Amino acid sequence: MKKEISFKWAIIPLVVMIVVMAFTIVVLEQGPHIPLIIGTITAALVAWRSGYKWKEIEEAMYKGIRLALPAVIIIILVGLTIGAWIGGGIVATMVYYGLNIITPSLFLVSITLICAIVSLAIGSSWSTMGTIGVAGMGIGLSMGIPAPMIAGAIISGSYFGDKMSPLSDTTNLAAGLTNTDLFVHIKHMLFTTIPGLIIALVVYFVLGRNFGKGDIDSANIDQTISVLKDSFVISPFLLIVPLLVIILVAKKVPAIPALVVGIVLGFLSQILIQGGATADAVAALQSGFVIDTGNEMVDNLFNRGGLDSMMYTVSMTIVAMTFGGILEYTGMLQAIVKQILKLAKTSKSLVASTVVSCFATNATCSEQYISIVIPARMYSKAYRDQGLHSKNLSRALEDGGTLTSVFIPWNTCGVFIFGTLGVHAFDYAPYAVLNFVVPVLSIIYAFTGFTITKLTEAEILTLKKEEDMTLNT
Repeated sequence: MKKEISFKWAIIPLVVMIVVMAFTIVVLEQGPHIPLIIGTITAALVAWRSGYKWKEIEEAMYKGIRLALPAVIIIILVGLTIGAWIGGGIVATMVYYGLNIITPSLFLVSITLICAIVSLAIGSSWSTMGTIGVAGMGIGLSMGIPAPMIAGAIISGSYFGDKMSPLSDTTNLAAGLTNTDLFVHIKHMLFTTIPGLIIALVVYFVLGRNFGKGDIDSANIDQTISVLKDSFVISPFLLIVPLLVIILVAKKVPAIPALVVGIVLGFLSQILIQGGATADAVAALQSGFVIDTGNEMVDNLFNRGGLDSMMYTVSMTIVAMTFGGILEYTGMLQAIVKQILKLAKTSKSLVASTVVSCFATNATCSEQYISIVIPARMYSKAYRDQGLHSKNLSRALEDGGTLTSVFIPWNTCGVFIFGTLGVHAFDYAPYAVLNFVVPVLSIIYAFTGFTITKLTEAEILTLKKEEDMTLNT
């Protein structure tokens, strides 16, 4: 007979997964796939012991995978985009002009602001990182800036725009699940996100001072520019392609068709502008672009992309979501969150617990959407009982869920960034300043009461009437 899973049993798969993950990554220096599979097996055994039949456990895994399918499609399209844009000379053109325009000492600040503006316009951190971010990595590396710093700045900018854009799916999700007006939700997030961005920009400005013109090898930049001119047809007209994709998404064209347009134009650019063979253009889409310039840095940057390059990311996403699916749909995750909820007896601890729960869900279920959905369902009533406005919950969901997903190597976001920017989560984590400062600010605000909004008497009466109507229907 199926029964509710207690906290002491629900926590076992999580503990097993974390211990095995730590040993595998730190000691064995291997990837996170196998630990997640072991965690999935452990979760299945716990569910079976609690009365779940294998068919139900299997369906829980499938539900988890189905939730990640939109992300899988985007991952595949980004791989195709990188291959097409490198082959078409689009990335080379962006890097070329970037090296000629952006000052090394201000690069980290500049790339953060550029990514913030683009992601704010299109509402997608992934699309921003997969396009502007790839070019930014090339520019920064050519300037001698360490890859983790560049990736951290790109991530901070991309997630600022994603979090604050009314076009963002996570922004709409957090507002919708908590019944908060979208623009009320966005306005409330300004209190944590704007200070977070300012702090990030100050940090990047200080770090950038180490890369002034007098401290870098200008010959390396000159050589990179020369190699790009010799290897690709550089034309400002190629910048129309990324600009068009940004405009399409800003005009509310869905991300998938917008990226497909970019892929087609990149593919045609490789044939018509770069003079490449059709077979080579198809190969760039499948297995990535291949070039041998004799310049190690340029070769490392441009020998990449394609569908095959994203299969590690896709397999990681699927494996992670099987684990998350069992935890979610057998009630184990709810049992863990309920235990946390027992400790959150005041409004101060409630907001802080929400942020921590979102991070924990990112670590256990490996998907930022689940890190918003589950805590939203579990904490909504508690916020009403404490007399807190729903915008406090919606902000906490984004501060703790959307932003912290990048720090988990086996989360779909961490895996995507590794596949796209080529930097591991543990390496860029100290430099993704916005992503860890904002959750900290959110917790500080909770304990000080700053910007924590209480429900008015009229709002409390309205909510009570709505609950009574729901009960009577």
